[in-house]
Amino acid sequence: MTADYDLAVIGSGFAGSLIAMIARRLGKSVILLERGKHPRFAIGESTTPLSNLLLEELATRYDLPNLLPLCKWGPWRESHPELACGLKRGFTFYHHRPGRAPRREDQLLVAASPRDEIADTHWYRADVDAFFVKEAQNCGVDYFDEVRPGSARERLALDAKFVVDASGPRGFLHRAFALPELPLPDMPPTQALYTHFTGVRRLDELDPPTETPPYPIDDAAVHHIFDGGWIWVLRFANGITSAGVAANCQLGGGADAWQRLIDRFPAIRAQFAQARPVMPFVHAPRLSFRSGAIAGRNWALLPSATGFVDPLLSTGFPLTLLGVARLAEILEGNGDLSTYARQTEDELLATARLIGGLYAAMPNFPVFVALSLLYFAAASFSETARRLGKPHLASSFLLHDHPQFQMQPILERARSIRNEAESHAFADEVRRFIEPFNVAGLGDPLRRNWYPANPGDVLKGAAKFGATRDEVTRALVGCGFHTR
Repeated sequence: MTADYDLAVIGSGFAGSLIAMIARRLGKSVILLERGKHPRFAIGESTTPLSNLLLEELATRYDLPNLLPLCKWGPWRESHPELACGLKRGFTFYHHRPGRAPRREDQLLVAASPRDEIADTHWYRADVDAFFVKEAQNCGVDYFDEVRPGSARERLALDAKFVVDASGPRGFLHRAFALPELPLPDMPPTQALYTHFTGVRRLDELDPPTETPPYPIDDAAVHHIFDGGWIWVLRFANGITSAGVAANCQLGGGADAWQRLIDRFPAIRAQFAQARPVMPFVHAPRLSFRSGAIAGRNWALLPSATGFVDPLLSTGFPLTLLGVARLAEILEGNGDLSTYARQTEDELLATARLIGGLYAAMPNFPVFVALSLLYFAAASFSETARRLGKPHLASSFLLHDHPQFQMQPILERARSIRNEAESHAFADEVRRFIEPFNVAGLGDPLRRNWYPANPGDVLKGAAKFGATRDEVTRALVGCGFHTR
């Protein structure tokens, strides 16, 4: 078979299918190539308010109405009950020490939504990626799976004017072009071990909270933090739970390595006492990755193929969707690949510096909490700016190019902290630093690290966007965050 296309997309995860759909809407001829076959397992499953907003913007701009229900928990469950997903009301962090269960002061809860209907979601990628592929085919994208050099079922010779690699870290073009691999600044060498489970118990059943939390603590991206690493727990409505560990140590592979790890922490061991893996464990001996080249004359890597930092804080989805949006503009005839490559690399490096700082702070939970507020302040400010129709106020991920939000001195200061007094002083320093961007009540000592999704906090920050309270109210009502 021989064919000519305007665009070839390699990799049919949701991002590859999405850029293929957008290109078809722009009148391009598109072929989508997949090494495997759907449905298939994929890690990377947790959305955020910013990533859902970016998906909503893309679906609206490029006339992809069937994707819009996936931007919120309520519409998803109503429109696509056949697609498994999980309820994500926020970010839950528990700090663990060997042999001791977390206490109230060892918790950080940051809500992302005030109610389930408009909440974020965990994507059961086997279902969701297959859905995106079908939508791409419905848009007129030619799709071929099980395409591997030398082992294709039939020979496929094609010419494409442009190639987008959406095949993930160390993916197709990285290997085919023998691109160099570069280190990520400030990131330790990390490994991962993960799978899907049944029978994972809820924390609020094992140890019911004595105070009312801002959301049910398990309906979230649960982060179990310990010295040198962390364990994630993401629940889907189909009874499956995604769980795994990322750590700066030799993990080993298989169920025995997992059990040895969780046996160190009583609360985690109890949570997984009745759990059973539904597939073999995946061991990733080199988790983080950065490609030394991002784009060329007629090709580009999506951010998901450019690099990967860590699952911590669910940064993968927004980074990738920002890249999809920028490539879409290039396909429209706006922008250029050199700018795309620079923005993609800058955002990857900014993410790596923050995540690396959080790894260094894992033994000192007050410092870890303070640094995490950098992320939550930037993310909530960016989301609100976009809701107000002012994306220029937050044009980059983590506000990394904003002259008043330069995190590097803060991150360097965190690595020098040695005692409790310095930790408290550092937390005060971070609160002052984020104040011009803080629209979520972050750092309020009365909340004791439990932060609700409160519309009043956003309204108080109206002036930070050059907006009136009425303008902010209309934006919050429009997205369902606030009712009059």
